[in-house]
Amino acid sequence: MSKSKWQVDSTHSSIDFTIKHMMIAKVKGTFNTFTAEIEADLADLTSASIRFTVDASSIDTRNTDRDNHLRSADFFEVEKYPEISFKSTHIKKTGDGEYDVTGDVTLHNVTRAETFSIVFEGAGKDPWGNEKVGFSGQGKIKRSDYGLTYNAVLETGGVLISDDIKLAIEIEASKQQ
Repeated sequence: MSKSKWQVDSTHSSIDFTIKHMMIAKVKGTFNTFTAEIEADLADLTSASIRFTVDASSIDTRNTDRDNHLRSADFFEVEKYPEISFKSTHIKKTGDGEYDVTGDVTLHNVTRAETFSIVFEGAGKDPWGNEKVGFSGQGKIKRSDYGLTYNAVLETGGVLISDDIKLAIEIEASKQQ
């Protein structure tokens, strides 16, 4: 087989995150707007090429004040750095349908290599005959690695916001003709 281009179906896909708040609870959010370019041979996913571009201003934690703070210079500084990007550099098969995908993440004008665990969920045809594929992924990045260091020390010890951000990705994509 040869590589095919796949277009992400944003209505059936998501990029979500979780961060610990006050050392006792988790806050979840999502990025509502993103695009992806995927070129892959389903017979050999280790040769795939993956690029994601996320609109940082599309952050949504279901709280307008918090979202506006996250868009500010304390965090994403979206007017200066409107996009978060990922470009794969290496894919290693780790099990049946399981892969470690390493790539360059660019956030807040800092680029670092990060690795995400990805599961190939399968392929099939929708009722209209379109070929579809599904992937799930998870990973973790440290926000301080990207210069996102805003925080506050708590009276009871610890900090207001954890350094670790957990990411969860669900992708459904259609084969391009």
